[in-house]
Formats: sequence, structure tokens, C-alpha cells
Amino acid sequence: MKNFLLMFLVAFVPFNSIAADIKAGKEKSAVCSTCHGDKGISAAPNYPNLAGQKEQYLIKQLKEFKSGVREDTIMASMVMPLSEEDIINLAAYYASLK
Repeated sequence: MKNFLLMFLVAFVPFNSIAADIKAGKEKSAVCSTCHGDKGISAAPNYPNLAGQKEQYLIKQLKEFKSGVREDTIMASMVMPLSEEDIINLAAYYASLK
């Protein structure tokens, strides 16, 4: 029973072992602002708004760009140097914006 519960928690409960740092995310977002705007609101219709998106959604998308699951040359080059911590911080920052 304990093993089943542990497997369930690992498979279905989203958690991060790194606590998000919104301030660090804001600092890291400077490169993102070129396309996605200073406050996560894009001026161009072909770039999505990031402000107010759900944190877990943003983490998932960034990780998928980094791993190649989602293919986009520009985004791949932007996320490749990001660490796990950077991704979590960026997601927390954009999720905190309205």
C-alpha cells in the first residue's frame, strides 16, 4: 500500500523541489521581454501573452521547448541555457502578473 501511494504521489501530484523566486524570475525575463513584452503582454499578435498564465503550464511549456517536445527554433535557443531553477522562477514571475 505504501508503494502504491508513493507511486501515485510521484506520478500525479505536481510539485517542485525548488521554491520559486519571483524577483529572480523578473530579472531573468529581460530576454523574454523582446517578444513577450516588459510585463508579459506582447505587442505582436504572433507572440503569446505570458502574464497571468498558470505557473505549472508555463513550466511545462518551457521544459517542452528545452527538451524538443515542442519545436520552435527561437524558443529552443532561448530556453536551452535555462536551469530548472530559472524555469521555475520565470514561471512564477509571469504567473504573478495580471
